[in-house]
Amino acid sequence: MKIFLPTCAILVVTAMHPIHVFAANSKTKFTEPEMATIPAGRFIMGGTRSNEQPKHKVFINKFKLAKHEVTVGEFRQFVQDTNHKTKDICWIWQEVTEDHNWEINRKPGSWDLDKYAPSDDHPVICVTWQDAKAYATWLNKKTGKNYRLPTESEWEYAARAGSQKTYFMGDDATKLCTYANILDTKTSIALARDYRVFYEAIACDDNAAYTAKVGSYKPNKFGLFDMIGNVSEFVEDCEHTHYVGAPNDGTAWTEGCNVENPMVIVRGGSYASKNGARLAAREHAGPDNPSSLGEGFRLAMSIN
Repeated sequence: MKIFLPTCAILVVTAMHPIHVFAANSKTKFTEPEMATIPAGRFIMGGTRSNEQPKHKVFINKFKLAKHEVTVGEFRQFVQDTNHKTKDICWIWQEVTEDHNWEINRKPGSWDLDKYAPSDDHPVICVTWQDAKAYATWLNKKTGKNYRLPTESEWEYAARAGSQKTYFMGDDATKLCTYANILDTKTSIALARDYRVFYEAIACDDNAAYTAKVGSYKPNKFGLFDMIGNVSEFVEDCEHTHYVGAPNDGTAWTEGCNVENPMVIVRGGSYASKNGARLAAREHAGPDNPSSLGEGFRLAMSIN
């Protein structure tokens, strides 16, 4: 089934990514994400690396989290409705130089280029944390609801889905490829071919060189897709280099941030992640720095 938008863009609805499209008026249509209800509970947050310590117990209230990452088609609806201006540059892979094996650089680029947006069902990349916040604000105006970015502890709790293993399906990285789009053999070959970037792969094949359509792999026990890999996901929290003083009630940690070099946290790793695919892994991004290396987002919602 195809849904035709007023601008003649086409959003393809597939069985693996059901959507709900509503018209606020005769000129505007928008998509609400399919949400999973995440039960309240406690878990041990953190891992073995210095920025994942100390491990600590966190209580999470019941909330909702989108089953899928926000897609190109969904983000396009927002841009077309609001004329929201994204940056016209993007962090990209850069070919090898004489004194480097590889590097990344800020070059002209956009979320809607074919290279980064192969279809409307791919996760949107080359967007910023600020773009993600603006998208949530827009959707709230359309729906009267309270969509937002998840907190970091909500994200890890939902991604684990009751597991304290390295990955939600266990500790064996070679089994990841049925659950996640990560740094597999196909991506390793593509990076070497296209950019002369040489990464050692996890020994499996997830059938995607770069990003994959959302929902292409098995979900975790909470019914969430792509919590590992595909794109790293922005959360509400700013960067701290440890968990000393972190909230234990599931709220976002937004105080005591580095004001000289402010960063926000991204979780879950990307299509080019190996270590970043671990459930405890934490990475950072500039709040206004878009990247094609695999940074996107999904939405959460509080339950009052």
